[in-house]
Amino acid sequence: MQQNDLAPTHVDVLIVGAGISGIGSAFHLQDQCPEKSYLVLEAKDTFGGTWETHKYPGVRSDSDLYTFGYRFKPWIGAPIASGAEILKYMGEVIAENHIDRHIRYGHRITACRWSSAENLWHVDALRKADGATLSFTCNFLWMCQGYYDHETPYIPDWPGRADYRGLFLHAQLWDPALDYAGKRVLVIGSGATAATVVPALAEKAAHVTMLQRSPTYFFCAPNQNELADRLRQIGIDEPTVHRVVRAQVMHDQDQLTLRCQNEPDVVFEELKALIRAYAGEDFRFEPDFTPRYRVWQQRLAFVPDGDLFRAVAAGKVDVVTDEIDHFTEAGIRTKSGDLIEADIIIAATGFHFSMMGGIPFSVDGRAVDWHETVNYRGMMFTGVPNLAWVMGYFRASWTLRVDMLGDFVCRLLNHMDVLNAKRVDVALRDEDRDMPLLPWIDAGNFNPGYLMRGLDKMPVRGDKPEWMHNQDYWREKDEFPLIDLDGTEFIYDGKRRAGKAPAEASSMAAA
Repeated sequence: MQQNDLAPTHVDVLIVGAGISGIGSAFHLQDQCPEKSYLVLEAKDTFGGTWETHKYPGVRSDSDLYTFGYRFKPWIGAPIASGAEILKYMGEVIAENHIDRHIRYGHRITACRWSSAENLWHVDALRKADGATLSFTCNFLWMCQGYYDHETPYIPDWPGRADYRGLFLHAQLWDPALDYAGKRVLVIGSGATAATVVPALAEKAAHVTMLQRSPTYFFCAPNQNELADRLRQIGIDEPTVHRVVRAQVMHDQDQLTLRCQNEPDVVFEELKALIRAYAGEDFRFEPDFTPRYRVWQQRLAFVPDGDLFRAVAAGKVDVVTDEIDHFTEAGIRTKSGDLIEADIIIAATGFHFSMMGGIPFSVDGRAVDWHETVNYRGMMFTGVPNLAWVMGYFRASWTLRVDMLGDFVCRLLNHMDVLNAKRVDVALRDEDRDMPLLPWIDAGNFNPGYLMRGLDKMPVRGDKPEWMHNQDYWREKDEFPLIDLDGTEFIYDGKRRAGKAPAEASSMAAA
């Protein structure tokens, strides 16, 4: 991947990561703050992030591309896209907007250090090509590195795994050269990865078994958008198709989210009906497709064209709901006593949450413990100046928040220029002093395993909208443009706009 090795070592804004978040943020920065210099540092040798990491069979989006795609670039194609199609789309964004000249690939960040004396971030990076250690400085740091460890997936410590004589691997570490044709394959897991890889494997494998500890909710529908097809048929231009269909999808998602909360049993019956349309009226849901949690508590996994359930109905896939007792030489013995033999065992068990990519941060020589910070609207942190963090949505498309935060960060940077401010902090206001500080997310509202395992590494939240990431795009899309950048939660150069210099502005945890 070509890059500009003569790029500067000091920039106004340094973006971390060239995945879906970093590329979108780079576009918004150069579009809305054209005078700002910037660099994108990426640890991988190419762009793509998640879509470069995952190479397992059938890898695809689990969000529709009309909302997972960027607001500024129309998506043309089926709503659910393959990893290769998404990479092609991102590559077009980079080329069309000349973002490539700002990216340095193969640069792994090893430390980020804020200096109040200079009002600068010092960023150290290891260059993969020659092992050189490089130093960069920037006025503002835009963290777009994602939220999980791309190199070490989550694999439970199952008893006897060393006894297994077949091939064991995690889906995240899939080798595209692996030949599984005619093999007996066992997939451990039931989430979006399993729902994707299982039907793809079933096309060539002798047989596939999906072993799940607990079932997942699935949404089956054709991989097409009738409104998009009709608008194209009557000659509507692609930007308009993208804008209208994007609005339609977001409206439908909002309605579905509300219904999942207000009438979950009715929604589940409707989800069953959608599955039966592909798997047949006599398809059994007990015990393998009746989840233990409520339908809104985890992401609803989309199954385009019902491919997983068609494979189950055709006898190509068995689903077993049980727990692993131990591995054997031939496969897995479940706690019910059954032996599942397999030539290949694939763990689709999720990943390790990684706060800020595991990069060590410090502010004026003091190490940052993110768990001691309070998160401002899921994007900034008390006690950590001139930094924005992109954390997308879990129920809606991640990228909706990339666009939204792009607008906010650019508005903040331009406002700082108007004020001639070199530093911005967020701090609790007087009315927030007695606010309870809570785990970053309410487990009763959203509780996937990777977040529950990583809560001790994450910031805390309050009980007010300003101090939480509420996961509600339909609320935030109206609130974010109205955020008062002169509000008392913002501290510019150590002072509130009213002139008060709060003591908590310089502390790591504004308590």
